[in-house]
This record gives sequence, structure tokens and C-alpha cells, in this order.
Amino acid sequence: MKADLSNPPRQLLSGDDAVALAALHAGTALGIGYPGTPSTEILETFDRLDGRAQWSPNEKTALEVGIGVAFAGARALVTMKHVGLNVAADPLFTAAYTDVDGGLIIVSADDPGMASSQNEQDNRHYARAAGLPMLEPVDSQQAYDFTWLGFELSERWKIPVLLRLTTRVCHSLTPVLPRAPITPKAADFRRDVPARVMIPAFAKPAHHRLRTKLAEIAAWNEAEGPLHIEMGNQALGIISTGISAMHAREAAPEASHLSFGLTYPLPIERIRAWATQFERVLVVEEGDPMLVEELRAAGISVESKTERFRFSELDVARVRRIITGDDSEEPAPPQGKPPELCPGCSHRTVFHALRELDCIVAGDIGCYTLGVLPPFSAMDTCVCMGASITTGLGLRHALPEAQARRVVSVIGDSTFVHSGLTGLAEMAYNPPPTGHLVIILDNETTAMTGQQEHPGTGRSLDHSRAARMDFVAVGQAMGIKHVELIDEAAKDVDLKACIAECLARDETALIIVRQPCVLAAPKIRLYEKTAAAATSETS
Repeated sequence: MKADLSNPPRQLLSGDDAVALAALHAGTALGIGYPGTPSTEILETFDRLDGRAQWSPNEKTALEVGIGVAFAGARALVTMKHVGLNVAADPLFTAAYTDVDGGLIIVSADDPGMASSQNEQDNRHYARAAGLPMLEPVDSQQAYDFTWLGFELSERWKIPVLLRLTTRVCHSLTPVLPRAPITPKAADFRRDVPARVMIPAFAKPAHHRLRTKLAEIAAWNEAEGPLHIEMGNQALGIISTGISAMHAREAAPEASHLSFGLTYPLPIERIRAWATQFERVLVVEEGDPMLVEELRAAGISVESKTERFRFSELDVARVRRIITGDDSEEPAPPQGKPPELCPGCSHRTVFHALRELDCIVAGDIGCYTLGVLPPFSAMDTCVCMGASITTGLGLRHALPEAQARRVVSVIGDSTFVHSGLTGLAEMAYNPPPTGHLVIILDNETTAMTGQQEHPGTGRSLDHSRAARMDFVAVGQAMGIKHVELIDEAAKDVDLKACIAECLARDETALIIVRQPCVLAAPKIRLYEKTAAAATSETS
């Protein structure tokens, strides 16, 4: 049932839900992304609100689809977590040179403190490096408002816009007063070869156009960009952005505060004029001291946090320490329950076998990464999505034969679709002398981020039926010498023996170990039952 959008009431929303609602109200034609905490709920909510949403195999693919939507003159929302923007960086940098007719917003959901990530990179660097405007909301209302603003800026200057969220903004609930929705404009392709075909002859002038656009956006930010001032005493002025602004206001209510939403390009002269009023000006920012460096480069004298506070999330207590200059050792956080594979998880059998065979395991990103922990202790590397296969190949190429034969690459089904296909091609094309073994742990879902679909499940984002990638056929088509599908529920299969046999051969091998995630299995049965019923009704 469609939501009543004629007169949207005030709502209590997370930042993710606010972005989804704004995208719906702003007439977004398509929401595309790859699931990753803390961004996942944006597209799930967009779909629940009857927006058109889909999961892509990876972030690069999603952004390229979004660019196509924007070239068609329609609005597109592309979502990913911070490390996903690394995957999408190739089209990102060139898309900045092109002219998009429809609004294109790229959400980067950063994860300071690494609540569910392998690093805590600060994606504000991408705005400067790629030359793209960046908006940073402090709460759900701004997440909603800045989604609208991002589309408006994107269409005014024909440029993609980065919307940077962080974990606390994504998941915290604050009130949102929505606008009345608009009717999406009809898509219509406008041919413009010099602005969209980035061969060197066109890209060189396009780079000049990009710098002109950024200068104009900077001038707009100086004149009317989103900026919030709370005047207190003149002893201390605090400059902050994003969630840090909320912490700073609570930590020092007596101080004067300045925060702004368009954080690249900066409203330097507005900041300069404001900063002259105070005896002391302090920048409170989460992550790298980017804002401090840029303000100091512009000749604005500001204080920064010490190196200790560069790491992990800020909160009110930490901001108070920054304000008072307290750089003493922080109390150790309380010990929580260590993460572990679920009881009954299909991955457990695999990791037991790998440990008993004393394998050198090149691992990957997913819930199976927990195989590194006791009682398995059966993972030796984990770098990024898809790196298990290629890192394993590197180990095989370099190690003495006795060690090389122990190397196994372990990757999940969603991760394989995301970034493992090229690794498999590399294995077939440049096989090590001892061969290599890749094991796909196929639990028929993207389990780590909340059981989302992917091309290997045969279901779309809304769980309706879709084409399903056949991992066995893919491995065979790529030229892998030995491909085997194992149903882990089968009682007559000796998984340990199968692995040992593959390790003894001088050939490339792919084993797909399939058993549904224990948490997702009941839902999968329901999806299949619903799909079967729908098929019978239409036949």
C-alpha cells in the first residue's frame, strides 16, 4: 500500500530513513547501492515506501547505473558505506568532469570507530580529491533537508553531490518535518558528447569547467549556503560539522558555535569573519584534522584536538576533554561479549576442516570473517572485499611448495559476486604451479549486513524472483579445472576429505559449500512460497 504523501506529518526518523523519505519526496527515479552498515537501511526504507530500489553487485556498478539515470535527466540516489566509495572511485572521479542533467546524490556512510568495518577512513578527503561538493548533516532533519538540497545543487551545476553521513547520524532518531512531495520530471536524453565522452580532447576542457563550477558553488556557499550560528560568550568559539556539532553544543552550551552543511567547498570568508570575534577558536571534528588544515591554510588561526581524539567516534565526554585540553589516557571501554558465528552456522564445519588441515586461510569480508576467532582460529589474512582469492594466489606464487599447498581462499557468496569474479579470472589466467583452491561459502544471503539479496540468491531487493547467478557454471566458464557444489546438509559428504583432495592436486579448484544462513532460512522459505503462489496465480 502506498504511503499518503499529500501532507507529510512530523516523524521520528533515523538519518537513513530521513534520506530515504527525502529521496521519495524529491522524485527520485531510482535508488541503487550495495548493502553495508551503516547505509543499508536507506534503500530498504526507500523500497518500503514504494520507491524504486535495487541492490547492485557492487558500488562501482551502482554508481555507473546512477550516472546513467542522471544522464537521462532523472534523479538518482546511490548509497554505500565509506569503504564502498573506494570501489566506486573510478567512475566517481570522472563523473565529476561530466554534466549530469538529473540530480545525482552519492551517499557515503562513514563508520568512525569501526563499529562494523575494516577501517575508519574519513571520506571527506574524496570531496577534495574528486572535486565534488559535499553535504554533512548533523541530524535526521538535516539528512532530509540536505537530500533535497543535494538534488538542487546537482541539477543547478550539473554535478554529482556527495552526502556524507556517519554512524550516529545514520542510526540516531530525531524529529523530521517533511516537505510536500513533488512530481518527478520525465526523463529525456540530451546528447552532449563533449560533456559526457571523457576522451582526453574533451576531458581537458571538462576539468576547467569543473573548477569553474566549484568556484561558483563556493561563492554560493559564502552567500547563502546552510550555516548555523549559536552565539554565547566571546571567550570560546567552536567550529564543527556533522554529528560533532551536536556533541559540541551539549559539551559547551556557554560557548559560541558555528556549524555549516556544505563542507566542500568551504565558506572560508564567512568562517573568517565569525572567528575574529573570539579569544579562542577551536575546531571539533571527527576523524582527520581536515577542517583545521584547510582553515589554517587560509590564514585562520584555530586550535585542534590532539592526536588521541583522531581515532574512533567523538561523544560529549570526549569533546569536553578536547575543550579543556585533557590529553590524559582515556578509560578503557567496557568489555562486551565477543562476536561469534551463530550456533548452527553453516560456516562452522568449513572452518573446523580448515583448522584440522592446518591450512593457510586467505579470508574475506563477511560474517565468516569471525572464523579468525577461537575456537576456529582459521583465518590468516583479511584485507578488503574480494581480496581472499587474489591474496591467496599471491601466497601460492611466493611460498615454498609445502606451504603453498596449504593455502586456501575463503569467500562468501555476496562477496564473490561483489569482487571475486575478477579474482577467479586471475586464478584461471595465471595459475600458480601448485594450483589453488577457492571455497565459496554460499549461505544464500548477504548475512553480515542484515540478510539482503544479491545476484546469487535469485531474488531482488524486495525479495521477488530474479535471475540467479550459477556459481558452478561461472567457474566452469572461466576455465577452473575442478568445480564442485557441496550441499553441507548432506550426510554423505566428507568436506574435510574434499578439501584435502583439492589441495593435493596441481590444478585450480572451486568448491561451493551451500547451506542457507540459519537466521535467513525461514525468510527464504517464505519468499519462495510467496513467489510460487504469485506464479501459480498468473499462470
